[in-house]
Amino acid sequence: MAVRRRQRLGPGGGRALLGALLLLLCVWCRAAAERVRYAIAEELGRGSLVGPLARDLGLSADELPARKLRLSEEKQYFTVNEENGNLYVNERLDREEMCGESATCSVSFEVLVHNPLNVFHVEVAIEDINDNSPAFRKAVLDLEIGEWTVPGARFPLEMARDADAGSNSLLTYQLSSNPSFSLAAIESPDGSKQLELVLQRTLDREKQSSFELVLMAVDGGDPARSGTVQVRINVTDANDNPPVFSKRVYEARVAENLSVGSLVLQVRATDADAGSNGRVSYAFGSVPDSARALFTIDSESGEVRTAGPLDFEEKNKYIFGVEATDGGGLTAHCKAQIDITDENDNAPEITILSLSSPVPEDAPTGTVVALLKVRDRDSGENGQVSCELSGEAPLSIVASSGGSYKVVTSGALDREQASEHRVSVVARDRGRPALRSSRELAAYSAYVAENNAAGALVLRVQARDADAGANGRVSYWLAGGSAGAAGAAPLVSVEARSGALYAQRSLDYEQCREFTVAVRAQDGGSPARSSTATVRVFVLDRNDNAPRVLWPAAAGGAAGGAAAAPFEVVPRSAEAGYLVAKVVAVDADAGRNAWLSYALVQASEPALFRVGLHSGEVRTARAVGERDAAKQRLVAVVKDHGQPALSATATLHVVLAESLQEALPELSERPAGAEAAAAAAELQFYLVLALALLSALLVLSVALAVVARLRRAGPPAALRCLGAQRFSLAGAAFPADFCEGTLPYSYNLCVPPPARAVPEAAWPPPPPVPILSAEELLGGDSCEKPSLSSDLVLGEQPANSDTPQVCKA
Repeated sequence: MAVRRRQRLGPGGGRALLGALLLLLCVWCRAAAERVRYAIAEELGRGSLVGPLARDLGLSADELPARKLRLSEEKQYFTVNEENGNLYVNERLDREEMCGESATCSVSFEVLVHNPLNVFHVEVAIEDINDNSPAFRKAVLDLEIGEWTVPGARFPLEMARDADAGSNSLLTYQLSSNPSFSLAAIESPDGSKQLELVLQRTLDREKQSSFELVLMAVDGGDPARSGTVQVRINVTDANDNPPVFSKRVYEARVAENLSVGSLVLQVRATDADAGSNGRVSYAFGSVPDSARALFTIDSESGEVRTAGPLDFEEKNKYIFGVEATDGGGLTAHCKAQIDITDENDNAPEITILSLSSPVPEDAPTGTVVALLKVRDRDSGENGQVSCELSGEAPLSIVASSGGSYKVVTSGALDREQASEHRVSVVARDRGRPALRSSRELAAYSAYVAENNAAGALVLRVQARDADAGANGRVSYWLAGGSAGAAGAAPLVSVEARSGALYAQRSLDYEQCREFTVAVRAQDGGSPARSSTATVRVFVLDRNDNAPRVLWPAAAGGAAGGAAAAPFEVVPRSAEAGYLVAKVVAVDADAGRNAWLSYALVQASEPALFRVGLHSGEVRTARAVGERDAAKQRLVAVVKDHGQPALSATATLHVVLAESLQEALPELSERPAGAEAAAAAAELQFYLVLALALLSALLVLSVALAVVARLRRAGPPAALRCLGAQRFSLAGAAFPADFCEGTLPYSYNLCVPPPARAVPEAAWPPPPPVPILSAEELLGGDSCEKPSLSSDLVLGEQPANSDTPQVCKA
């Protein structure tokens, strides 16, 4: 393909041009080598694996998000998975529908990889499977054979057709057993075969006037398929001359786009018989359905004329059979071969595969700005295309392999001198007259938040035409997109006069994150001129999906019945940090709307468990104790970071047991509601225990007060005879040590002053008793037990024996 380039070369421009050409030559050689080929069978279901495309291109799974692997817009047979880079079938592939009778069938397309930008060529060969049975055009074949026909006479039979290719279309024939007839296949000079019925012995109409045979066609597939037709033979009297064609093969060459009804060729057959036996009529024999829709034959003259438009790009050759039948039923067969010649009736088609806009002004020379695909459906010189750029800009266009082109920078960019460049790609073929097409390198981007209202404005495109009047009046319409014009139409519409794009329905980010639409602007001149721009629409995510808990699964059966709730077994020997379970949740949104955090909102023992804020891992916060309930219920909340935030809850049941066998009785013996009853019983136990402790403390305090009172009053008179020792030999008595516990109440403690001195003859003096405050007796700040040491202040005998008793609170 020829490549034209327009730019002005200043001083030193030749050297820069030579360097750029060398660089582009290296890029072209690399692109030519980067071709991946796959082979798959036809009729594969949607989603079937074609091949590991990313791996074959040398891309790892970690690189896929950054490299943005995607297919070219014009192909919809395949799709690529964005996560693993595998190539899958996007729709059912029918080889016969796609390639017809062609010996080979393949689909070629481009794969784009960004960062850095590159294009790869992929070819997928569609292999035939035996999915079509042989079929005869007629259900019954009627033959008229005269009884005078000598043995060895041959009668052509209609052959079956099999839409498959290769060995699946190779047919063999079988005829039902009959001593009067046999089957023979004659090979024609062009390599095709003609099936004939051979008469084995003389017929006698008086003995048998008709025969009914069954002809079976079997293809070469595995397993083989077959088709049958009934052959009805009527034995007639004297017609001893069959029709004879002047040629075995009639050939014609016509141009495509020939008007309907034009004469293509004429066949002619003669019959030596007279009367009705010599009158010949013509009809199509074995003719494909595609040819039967395009050609007709006159039954009397044998003229073959066009019945529909001929298109070289669809098929360039037709071969079919013609039969001549006389009045006595004798037939003859010939073949007609029609070759279609190409006309320059297709203008080049320009497809923008990728466009980088804006471009940094410090981009080096040779930076790829756009990738183009130019195709002309014509053949020969009519399909040879040359491309050039129109407009003054430091850009050039370079041919790549497979009809691809790259628009690259050819010089330095300066935003201060020109903030934008309007450039169009012009493609011309070499036909006579030459056809051309152009496309402006313009790209629009629009951002639309999902859940938008139908009819919301997406973007407004604008095209300028320098002509005046109707020649400068521009109208807009959709010309295609990522799913074609038909696929993009349900998403957006364009207003013909203003170029405003409106959303046809509410968009969903989870279903479609971005799509492209091609908008064509056309003036009102004659002939009309047009240009196409690509609009890329990005759908922005909103927090419209609440988190979904995958584990633990919610209890409840699919049929409405209750199902057993999932539970985890934790040994009672578990220490702090023991992993109990992990709450797994997903959010269909993206970005911050999909960031999840976890928290524990309810638990039978709140201090026993904790959940990881970001991991969702449920772990023990402390060591499991013997007094912890055997069955625990935890409720965790999963919340996203959207505005407003959405949440979901997960319930987890935990059984504290050393093994599953130990946990099973606990699960089976405790019916529904037993957990609440156990919790109430446990609470009641603690309340009773607390009440008993308080009562015991009260009784102890009263007893201590009574003992202290009796100690100061002395022993009663009835006990004085027992001895002079008034106190126990164990020494001074102190209040009980309550430092090991915490008293929830305060008490009043009365401490009397030392008793008055008594006459030595009556009683010996009592041992010294330390004077301690109530706070010290009850533990105060220090929990050390008091001792009779020098640190204590010993009470002295007061001068006044009537000193009242001091009570401290």
